[in-house]
Amino acid sequence: MEGHLLMSPKERRRMAVLGEVKLKRLKVVEAAEALGLSCRQARRIWRRYQEEGDAGLVHALRGRRSGRAKPVALKTQVLARVKARYADFGPTLAAEHLEREGMVVDHETLRRWMMESGQWSVRRRGRKHRQWRERRANLGLMVQLDGSPEFRRGHS
Repeated sequence: MEGHLLMSPKERRRMAVLGEVKLKRLKVVEAAEALGLSCRQARRIWRRYQEEGDAGLVHALRGRRSGRAKPVALKTQVLARVKARYADFGPTLAAEHLEREGMVVDHETLRRWMMESGQWSVRRRGRKHRQWRERRANLGLMVQLDGSPEFRRGHS
């Protein structure tokens, strides 16, 4: 393993505790207690650590493609179609139009793909303009804006 950057905090903690076992400062049973594992699981992890080193602590499925992932060919085909025909569409509308063409992709999946490829970016709406009135010099003083004659003369 090149570095410990690919390890999760849990895996780094296991590495530190098993390092203590390696230096014979801890027994595997004590390491199991420190890590909150059963003795059996701690022994299994210790065996793998002895055989493979630090890399044995990293989850075996890390970096692998999900079993639920859409095929790469579909992804490239969909993105090409969106770029060619639906470039100015949002992901939801584009997904609806693609479905009519026989390419069924969830709008969230399409949004993620479009963001990865740079075809879509999140644009936040600007805040509505709101201008605050100027604070009055004395507490309770407010300018009357109702247009009644008694307030036009400057009564207070």
